[in-house]
Amino acid sequence: MTSEVTVEDPFVHPALFYRGDRQYVAGTVPFILDGLDGGEPVAVAAPPDRLELIQGELGDRASEVHFVDMTRAGRNPGRIIPGVLRAFADSRGPGRIRIIGEPIWPGRTEVEYPACVQHEALINAAFTGRDVTILCPYDADGLDGHVLADALETHPVVLDDSGEAVSAAYDPEQVIARYNTALSAPPRAASYAFGSGGLPAVRHFAVEQGRRLGLTDMRSQDLALAVAELTTNSVVHGAGEGVLRIWAEGGQVVCEVHDGGRLTDPLAGRRPPPPHQPGGRGLLLVHHLSDLVRFHTGDNGTTIRFYLSST
Repeated sequence: MTSEVTVEDPFVHPALFYRGDRQYVAGTVPFILDGLDGGEPVAVAAPPDRLELIQGELGDRASEVHFVDMTRAGRNPGRIIPGVLRAFADSRGPGRIRIIGEPIWPGRTEVEYPACVQHEALINAAFTGRDVTILCPYDADGLDGHVLADALETHPVVLDDSGEAVSAAYDPEQVIARYNTALSAPPRAASYAFGSGGLPAVRHFAVEQGRRLGLTDMRSQDLALAVAELTTNSVVHGAGEGVLRIWAEGGQVVCEVHDGGRLTDPLAGRRPPPPHQPGGRGLLLVHHLSDLVRFHTGDNGTTIRFYLSST
């Protein structure tokens, strides 16, 4: 297993295919130490068991690394670029930065996975031209073959126990397009059609339904904020009207807003706007509040669906 990464462009985004703890350590710890020895800020965002493994191997040097529990910070994959990767990179000064980010692990659900792979594809656009290396580990024993195949399309370089190789399958834009599929029809959803004059009413309707479905007062506030942002966007950017649907699914409350507009920027909601720019934070807020965000955009309009745990 090698941790060497050939740096030709400012942004480097390799995938690490590992099998077992030994290969995981061999692929991540030297990468971290090389960065620390070179004076590069280093962050590791991974599931807790992976963090513990790395911290144990680093010993005293673990205090030099910024660690993030990806199962919490990255539960919604749409939060990872702005809330984990950009948050770390933007807070450091000039010079190269190293990050290990493991957004896909065994146990991710089929509902979550499309958002995960879209995230991996969008990293390339989000960091183009920046002096950042983001190494993404993949458990080659625990993940399905199609996940590893997708990783070959979202990462230009792949590392494994045989060395470093350029991925001939690399095509992140194709991945983004392929996973922009229509969302399955909601079961028995309560719905509300709204226009420019009905924004308070649709927000009240959503909160009422969310509480009926089991949301706490705090989560109902999150629902109200997310609905306000999405319905306002529909009125301003989506032909002036839309339809909200809300239902319960798998222990969560699910809400979606559909309108006639088309979302043309795949990084919308994942690119933090400049601090002094007015607006541009609506979808970013929805990602921040939600446990998962899925979307589909096409000739028939745009649907943004978000999931909230009941507590």
